[in-house]
Amino acid sequence: MTGAADPVPPHQRARTRGWSLRGIGPELVAAASDNDPTNVGTAAVVGAQTTYRLCWVALLVAPLLAVVQAIAAHVGVVAQNDLQTLTVTRYGRRVAAVLMASVVVVNGVTIAADLGAGADGLGLLANVSPQPLVAPLGLALVGLLLIGKYDELVAVLRYAVIGFLAFAIAAVLAHPNWPHVLRGSFLPALSFRKEELAGALAVLGTTLTTYVYLWETVERGVEQQPDGTGVGLARARAGAVAGSLFTAVVFWAMLVASGATLGRGHVAVSGAADAARALRPVAGAGTEKWFAAGLVVSAVVALPVLMASTAHVVGAQFNWRRGLSEPVGDAKAFYGVLAASVALAVALSLAHVSVFGMLVVASVVGGLGAPVGLVLLVRLARDPEVMGERRISRRLSAAGWAVAGSVTCSGLAFVAGAAVGKI
Repeated sequence: MTGAADPVPPHQRARTRGWSLRGIGPELVAAASDNDPTNVGTAAVVGAQTTYRLCWVALLVAPLLAVVQAIAAHVGVVAQNDLQTLTVTRYGRRVAAVLMASVVVVNGVTIAADLGAGADGLGLLANVSPQPLVAPLGLALVGLLLIGKYDELVAVLRYAVIGFLAFAIAAVLAHPNWPHVLRGSFLPALSFRKEELAGALAVLGTTLTTYVYLWETVERGVEQQPDGTGVGLARARAGAVAGSLFTAVVFWAMLVASGATLGRGHVAVSGAADAARALRPVAGAGTEKWFAAGLVVSAVVALPVLMASTAHVVGAQFNWRRGLSEPVGDAKAFYGVLAASVALAVALSLAHVSVFGMLVVASVVGGLGAPVGLVLLVRLARDPEVMGERRISRRLSAAGWAVAGSVTCSGLAFVAGAAVGKI
């Protein structure tokens, strides 16, 4: 196996071992960050338009995301480096620049949208205007990343992930029609109606995002001390699968809560915060508060991953010293990118820029850019120059190519549908 460029010294990496919550914490955080506030908004809009008819798509995300995260964990542990650095090493900076651009553009807009949505959730919980909360929330999260080392960050976020259960509570309080929920979850009904086709493509496009599996390679290959033994590799892959299952179930709960309230009442919403507000007259203040609490948790878990993955991908492209366990003075450029991503998000919010409109464009770019990262990930996972004799199996490779093909087709279908007015 050939080493990737500029590996982080092992003594600078945090250690996370064991089969306990501590052991699977990194993978749980990585996968859970996929349910960021923009995904919550997607679930709310889809649930409002289709009630329970697309619950099966939410569950379909579980095996797809599990395949991708398992491959990413394998690459990180064996190659001991992240996807961006390995791409630079094997395919050159031009190809890597395409991957970097697809991550930075989408992450930048998503950070702005998620920061605003997190402030909205806090405002709903405290019954205050959310606008003044945007900057303090952003500063608090930057401070968390500047002050805490990687293992300390994971220690905080893996327990914050428990807060996602707020969506499950909201789903129960919404009193859904459970027979209809079960039918929509386990008896898929394929439809070419505009709202269902758009909803299915939106769910797939927003859950299989590049930053999630890229961050999996970062945390396993850069931020942590890789346990390259067979047991360590099995542990990492099992954690990735467990995290993916958790993420899919949470997304399913979001759909159920939205379908039981907004879908039943035919309430039109354009995002997560609108959904939370709309729940009060439909299902009562309790459901609204639980949904708002879940919205805050999703922002707190996802934003550090978005910010750190952006800084890592730029740092890897330009060969900067990087890592959340690095002192700020030794990795100024890395932390500068991290802080700049939040500063831009706060500026967009204070300027009252329509982040939702930008997010639609970013979602299309992300949907088309995601296959780039997936193709690179699967190729690297089977590359003997990178993985040596510990390449992923042909079966897992085939599953990875199938996911990449599915994401590519769904992205192209979304664009084609939008072009002809079907979406």
